[in-house]
Amino acid sequence: MHATRTHHRTAATATHLWLTDDEAAAALLAEEPTAFVIGYILDQQITVQKAFRGGLDLRARVGTIDARALAELPLATLETAFAEKPALHRFPKAMAKRVQQAMQVMVDRYDGDAGCLWWEAADLADFRARLDEVPGLKGHKWLSMASVLARRCGVDQLTGWEGDVMPYGTLGDVAEYDDLARYQARKGAYKHAVREAAAAGKGERAQRNAGVRAVEALAASDAGSADGAS
Repeated sequence: MHATRTHHRTAATATHLWLTDDEAAAALLAEEPTAFVIGYILDQQITVQKAFRGGLDLRARVGTIDARALAELPLATLETAFAEKPALHRFPKAMAKRVQQAMQVMVDRYDGDAGCLWWEAADLADFRARLDEVPGLKGHKWLSMASVLARRCGVDQLTGWEGDVMPYGTLGDVAEYDDLARYQARKGAYKHAVREAAAAGKGERAQRNAGVRAVEALAASDAGSADGAS
């Protein structure tokens, strides 16, 4: 018999996390920590919107996103669900395996409650150490996750990430769906300007400055549009 834990929500009070364009998926992200974790695992080489709809789509295909159930599901079944058209990711088999491995960590370490990754973390360093144990969450994803959890989910012990934020911001800036489009536009403008500066032979500092100017120009344009509409 497994020990009983209080099952955590992803967010303390938020009813939606608008990291996707589907209202039901956004509600599931706020309610169910495994959906949030699955979204971050899938968030590479596909759009943010598609990645964070992944938990809802997977539940529709296999009937559950309970961590223990996904860990125990035959891998071939999970791979089939990921590959069913439209596929949940560009690399469905690899991502099915990664998600299942991550869910096994949730079972082994947290009795299947993925919310323990953040709600039971002592601080940011502990949170990062916990993520490093989870396939698909190692490396740079800690910053984006910490920003969303701290700013949108009430995980107050996650502090100290702010100094690492890029000039275009983080997904933690997204309070409603329209904010996601603005974040993606800033990120795209920054990266485009950096690539152009690099192609022109500019150094890293000049590349970053070009990116910052692009973000500032976009913000000024958005502000002008808002003033004109008011």
